[in-house]
Amino acid sequence: MALMKVGDIAEQISDGCRLAMPVDYAGVPMAIVPALLQRAPRDLDLVGVPTAGLSFDILIGSGLVRSLETSAVSLGEAGGAPCFMRAIANRSILMKDSTCPAIHAGLMAAQKGSPFTTLRGLIGTDVLRHRQDWRVMQNLFSEEPDPVVAIPALHPDVSVFHAPMADREGNVWIGRRRELAAMAYASRRNFVTVERIVEHRLLDDETTAAGVLPAIYVDGIAVAEKGAWPYGLWGEYAPDTAQLQRYAQMARTEEGFQQWIAEVYA
Repeated sequence: MALMKVGDIAEQISDGCRLAMPVDYAGVPMAIVPALLQRAPRDLDLVGVPTAGLSFDILIGSGLVRSLETSAVSLGEAGGAPCFMRAIANRSILMKDSTCPAIHAGLMAAQKGSPFTTLRGLIGTDVLRHRQDWRVMQNLFSEEPDPVVAIPALHPDVSVFHAPMADREGNVWIGRRRELAAMAYASRRNFVTVERIVEHRLLDDETTAAGVLPAIYVDGIAVAEKGAWPYGLWGEYAPDTAQLQRYAQMARTEEGFQQWIAEVYA
């Protein structure tokens, strides 16, 4: 296992990287955000699996993002993502609007080594109309007209997520958050921050084995206690709702956003 520091993971994210992170309830690697702000890679192409929130909003507000592909960007109960909304209004980033099924479909195609997969639910939607990289094709197995949408394989260059634990061999416990496995299988490189390293082999324990992402899919691990904060982590700690609300309020202005960054990541 490559045991790293959080800053070492940030060093793996270079200019123009297609970077994927998970939805707010599935282990957002917030601990990497200050390290990314310090490194400041430019022209990031972000992928939210399948939605995005605080981590991406901060990267957008810091001017590091070129494009974003996801199905939604919000702070959940705290409201909208202020920096994202400003960026959309002033057209400073390219938005590749998607849906949750389309994000997962693209990852599954990549996982299986297929150039694309198909969905039907997008037919007739404005989302399809604005995605020139998606194609409508005839179902090859139907003699009747049967259009389907071809979704290209989605290959992140790097995926990063936070999990409760890993063992000394680099196996990571993700529990029932199988979207993390799909993201990892589709990505070229994967890095994980964890609350702790355990001494027993997770694949040898019947209570944890089924929820393990094997080390073969993990390029590096860093220990970061409370590494999802202010988000929560399943089975570990609840989200800091007050801090999320504070961010949502302060980041409504550029000055407030910069003040929050200075206070929290000083």
